[in-house]
Amino acid sequence: MERGCFVIVKYAFSRFLRSLVTLLIVTAAVFFMLRLMPEEGYFAESYDKMTRGQIEAELTRMGLRDPLHVQLSNYLKNTLRGDLGTSNIVRRYVPIVQVIGPKIPYSVGFGLTTIAISLALGIPLGMLMARRKGRLPDSLGSAYVVFVRAVPAAVCFIFLQLYGSSFLKVPMLFSLSRPLSWILPTVCMALGPTANYAMWMRRYMVDELNKDYIKLARAKGMKNSAVMSRHVLRNAFVPMAQLLPASILLTITGSIYVESLFSIPGMGGLLVTAIQRQDNTLVQALVLIFSCVGIVGLFLGDILMAIVDPRIKLEKKGGSR
Repeated sequence: MERGCFVIVKYAFSRFLRSLVTLLIVTAAVFFMLRLMPEEGYFAESYDKMTRGQIEAELTRMGLRDPLHVQLSNYLKNTLRGDLGTSNIVRRYVPIVQVIGPKIPYSVGFGLTTIAISLALGIPLGMLMARRKGRLPDSLGSAYVVFVRAVPAAVCFIFLQLYGSSFLKVPMLFSLSRPLSWILPTVCMALGPTANYAMWMRRYMVDELNKDYIKLARAKGMKNSAVMSRHVLRNAFVPMAQLLPASILLTITGSIYVESLFSIPGMGGLLVTAIQRQDNTLVQALVLIFSCVGIVGLFLGDILMAIVDPRIKLEKKGGSR
């Protein structure tokens, strides 16, 4: 037992170091790419009225005339201290932490609700499709998955916003004081994850059902319900465990398009606004946050998969995986 815990901790530490390196690479890439953006993104509407000397003085004050490696070093140091800089356009001279802070509850609230709905519908749907393979439930479920994955998300969301509001008699745009206005954006955000969970759950269950040990268990007279609960579901959930953390964390950050479409004051809509108004500093901070969420999700997925499946060997003779 102690040996197994030590191996998992060692593997987690190794994965953490790799994730940290990946995060540094992503941060550096985003940093350098945004330095290629027009310098107007560091000024408000007064840019056109400023002289070249005033522009250069302001850029120097912000440290944007320092060598790139010095700028990156300073940015990393400030980020580790929790200082993501200040917004230059969206909310001029306001620290980005204060800009993002009020947005987080909206994204997290919709994200958690979406997760609950997606898991509650997607996994049972995938199980039903696998158990009724080739029959009507499988055909209907497959049609839903194909439709969601084939039709552009923007088309689905706009269709739901226009016709769903008329059919359900709910507001088209989000309002905190009107709970009915929360329905359509939640449905839109849950469409994709529900289809993904159903598709992958069906795939993994079908793979397990076709394996020899399942056929042997049935040949020995084991009841179908016991086969499904003890073997198929348990083993099919193992690869799902790797997908769950990443999808959950990405969902919590909020759908960029849905938040913008329904005027939800979350982080996704804020990113769209920052890009449209060319607030380079704010864009840089938000992209970094979204990247962190994705990397942390992948890291947790690897660890969870190693924990739920003892068959996975985390180390080889003389080294780690």
